[in-house]
Parts: sequence; structure tokens; C-alpha cells
Amino acid sequence: MHALHIYAGPAARQHIARHGLAPADVAVVPAAAGGPKGLILGPLDRFVFGHWLTQSRQPVDLVGASIGAWRMAAACLPAPVAAFEALEHGYIHEEMKPAPGRRLPAPEQVSAAFAANLRRMFAGQEAALLGHPRYRLHVMTTRGRHVLAREGRLRTPAGYLGAALTNLGSRRAMGAWVERVVFSATGPTGQPWPLPFATHDYRTRQVALTPANFHAAMQASGSIPFVLRAVHDIEGAPRGAYWDGGITDYHLHLDYFATEKGAVLAVASSPEGTKGAPSGGGLVLYPHFQRAVVPGWLDKALKWRHRATPFLDRMVLLAPNPDWVRTLPGAKLPDRQDLTRLAAPERVQAWSAAVQAARQLADEFNHWLARPDPARVQPL
Repeated sequence: MHALHIYAGPAARQHIARHGLAPADVAVVPAAAGGPKGLILGPLDRFVFGHWLTQSRQPVDLVGASIGAWRMAAACLPAPVAAFEALEHGYIHEEMKPAPGRRLPAPEQVSAAFAANLRRMFAGQEAALLGHPRYRLHVMTTRGRHVLAREGRLRTPAGYLGAALTNLGSRRAMGAWVERVVFSATGPTGQPWPLPFATHDYRTRQVALTPANFHAAMQASGSIPFVLRAVHDIEGAPRGAYWDGGITDYHLHLDYFATEKGAVLAVASSPEGTKGAPSGGGLVLYPHFQRAVVPGWLDKALKWRHRATPFLDRMVLLAPNPDWVRTLPGAKLPDRQDLTRLAAPERVQAWSAAVQAARQLADEFNHWLARPDPARVQPL
């Protein structure tokens, strides 16, 4: 049984049938939100960034939300394999005991631990990773609007209830409650690198990601509402409350390589914003933990939004075979429910075993690259 399934959009399948897949073909690597599920991708990350992509020289845009932002930031460090190993070990072995009388740790406690882990992993290396000679990091966050402009005991649940109800009718209409804010590394001119996707699908702002706001942006990208505290008033960005980038872009179902430019509201520009300039060409290589690319966190239960769209035509998606997943501890991927369902030693053992088994994903991808059989590539 193959552990790895390979899916691709129509343009990507055509490319593979004609040319195979080379590291020089890759222009974008997205990395989804999804908490512990992202652990299963550690071996693939180490292979892709530690071995395969090093055989090419082209610039690559790395787009991450939540744990995906951590993974892509780790890829930009001088020793990415060691960074991925440190991220994996820290995530698996992190233990936060709730205060007496509480079932779960308080959001303040989780946020403090999150910030400490960020400092431990990235402190002193911010400028180096943001100035990577090839990789252009884009960190996805969600900024609250109107009632969600500030976090509050009543306004936060009321605002997200409104966002959820609005999203049922239209994903774009949810922009009345929250907007996508992308923190992007800057080029030689000091301006953010162009986004590798158009933004006509959803209300969007782009902000320069700098050493001064790196930690706040990364913290915001993983700040799940009600689990962590929002991050307020990030330097260089519009004032307000910032939450997990997965709310607006859970699996980064974005309009990659669009020819029609989307409106990006640049902070330094007029309120009407400027036009973004999505780059073109190349393929999107997406190590993911499932086949479906779900647009936003509030779309998880809306199955009709899980289908592939033309946005993903140039995407090659790597995901575990669902039958193989059923051979893992608990017959599933690691997930956030394990934090309450399992005692700490059992959870560490289960997650470690899953990550160890996931080496098969990287091994199979490596073998397929040597002889890229188009017959193994399924439609996305």
C-alpha cells in the first residue's frame, strides 16, 4: 500500500506528463493551518527543503498560516532540517497543565507559552530568515473589523457568530467581519515581495514583515480564537485585533498565478489601496494532510466548498493515503482532540509514532521523483 497520494490540477498534471517534476518547477509552497495534523508533514518538509529544493536556484514564495507559518519560517532558517526537527520535538513534547478547576489551560497561559516557543526558535535569526536569498515568506493572519476590532468577553463570541452566519451565505461577505492580512518579507527596496496569488476573492491587506513585527505576526497567525488571546496593534499594520490566519485561509485555497490582478490594500497607500502584482509561471507544491483544500476555517462543515477550483490548476498536492492513515495510532492523524483525550505520555507516544511512520511519505516522494509516473497522479 502506498502511503503517499499525489494529486494535481489539470495544468500541473499536463506538465508532469510531459516533463516530470523538477525542483526548478516550484514557484510556491503553501503550508496550511491545522494544528497537530501538520506534524505528519515533518519528514516531507525535511526532504523538500533540506535536499530537493536545494538543487534549484529560483525564488520560491512560502505562504503559511498558523502551524504552516511556523513550518515555512523554519524553512527559511540557515539549517532548515534542524529547525524542522526542533519544531517537531517542541510541539510533540509541549505540556501545559490547566489551573486547578479548569479543564483546559487559560488562553493567557497558552499565548505565553506560544510566545516563549517563538523566542526560543527564532530569536536573533529574524533578519536572516526574512532576508533569505531565495525564499519569500508570507505569513497569513486574520484582522477583526467593527465589533471584532478589539477582543472582548462578549464582543468576540458575538462577532464570530456573526461571521459564521454571514459565511454560510457568502465567503466574500464574511469580509464585513474579518479581513485577510498578509505579512510579507521585503525585497531590496524595502517593499513587500508581491503576493503569489490574486486577492479578488476576499478583502485583503499586505504589510511588510520585518524583524520588529515578526514575532507578533507569527503569534497572531497561530492565535486560535478562544484558545489563545488575539494580538493587538502589530507594528506597521493597521490597528486592531489579529487572530489565526486559518480563519480566513484555512488551507490556502488561493488564486495562484492569476492573470487578473487583485486589489491589495497597502498600509502605506490611500484607503482605496493599490493593485497587487501576482507573479506567474511555475507550479505550486503543496505538502498537505488531506486531499481537500478547504478555503476558510468556517468552511470545514460546508462540504460544497471543499471541491477543487481553477485556483488550483497549477498545484501538485502531496497527502497521506486515507487507508495508510488508518494504520497510525488511533487510526487517524494527530489532532487537537488528543490534548484532552490522551494523557501526556500516551499523546507523546502516539504523535511520535505517527511522525516516525510519516518518513514513508518522504521516501515515496523521493522514489517517485526519480521516475515520475503520471499514472500515480490523481486529479485534485
